[in-house]
Amino acid sequence: MEERFSETDIYFMRQALKEARKGLGRTSPNPCVGTVIVNNGEIVARGHHKKAGEAHAEIIALIKAGDKARGADMYITLEPCNHTGRTGPCSRAVVESGIKNVRIGMLDPNPLVDGSGAHYLANAGIDVKAGLLEAECRQLNRPFLTYITKGRPWVVMKAGMTLDGKITLRENYGDVITGPESFRQVHTLRDRCDAILVGIDTVRIDNPSLTTRLVGRRGRNPVRVILDSNLKISPEVQVISQSRDGLTWIFCSQSVDFKKVELLKNSGVLVFQTSTEQSGRLDLKEVMMKLASRQITSVLVEGGAAVHGSFLKAGLVDHVKLFYAPVFGGDGGVNVIRDYRINGTDKDMIRLDHVKHRRFGEDLMISGDVVRKGPRH
Repeated sequence: MEERFSETDIYFMRQALKEARKGLGRTSPNPCVGTVIVNNGEIVARGHHKKAGEAHAEIIALIKAGDKARGADMYITLEPCNHTGRTGPCSRAVVESGIKNVRIGMLDPNPLVDGSGAHYLANAGIDVKAGLLEAECRQLNRPFLTYITKGRPWVVMKAGMTLDGKITLRENYGDVITGPESFRQVHTLRDRCDAILVGIDTVRIDNPSLTTRLVGRRGRNPVRVILDSNLKISPEVQVISQSRDGLTWIFCSQSVDFKKVELLKNSGVLVFQTSTEQSGRLDLKEVMMKLASRQITSVLVEGGAAVHGSFLKAGLVDHVKLFYAPVFGGDGGVNVIRDYRINGTDKDMIRLDHVKHRRFGEDLMISGDVVRKGPRH
């Protein structure tokens, strides 16, 4: 539903969005939600959802507001829940508090809610309007929306490269191409994603730790997901030997040696045996479904080139973040995408929408949502 809103409404919803962003990377599989309560034109309480299983944003704000909630306005980025899960229904708490008006950013597509929260409030005599800054509220919760509506995680493809699209300067060697500012931004991305995914070649060549390293503050390590069809991984690599720094999950084919699987399990690694395609590569859609079944709502795909190509071919990339350094790689380098072809016409090109450009030191990041194929208009 769409409503016309005042500048005052827009201002207070932006404050609720500011609250909601405090939960980025921490609320999975729940959405990020922010609430502000306004009485006589002043914010009397703020709240955001911090973690699944803990109080929702509305409840936190209502507790802070106390008696000041009676007759007040509530601005909330996502429709209040109307069912009992790990916590009680927020819709009832809102009614009991005496809130007079509720402005909602977006309705909740979760089948357990799906408009019922807004209807409950309206039936109780509260003036309810939804759709306030809806696009911004949806943008904030892309992982949750993908998880709920598609049954898989939201996938971000990330790469650092030269101006001519090379992620390394030589085959079978890892190279640092982008600068320290881009490095810090990448680790912010890791901090906000549930999982980070790479192929076995990246593990073999770079021996990465795949942890989050933020200057001056502690970050959250994502689950490390390794695609390794034939289970070639060595127990000595960092993603296994440094188990204290996070969980490692390996996806392999159903035909691998049972002894290899048991060896890895004894090292604290979770091994998932998955179907393969005719090419021998893992069925990525099945991989994504298995991740979703374990409440992974966002995945940062860091490569390498064949993994990027496979995800694009499977239609599983939702968002792209490409970091370009002001250098050329030349013919000896490895392209950002491998084994992915189009039919050779502009109608088959993958296009990005909501494109943004940001500078990180001397590097340029281009980001956007993968929404359609076709020529540029």
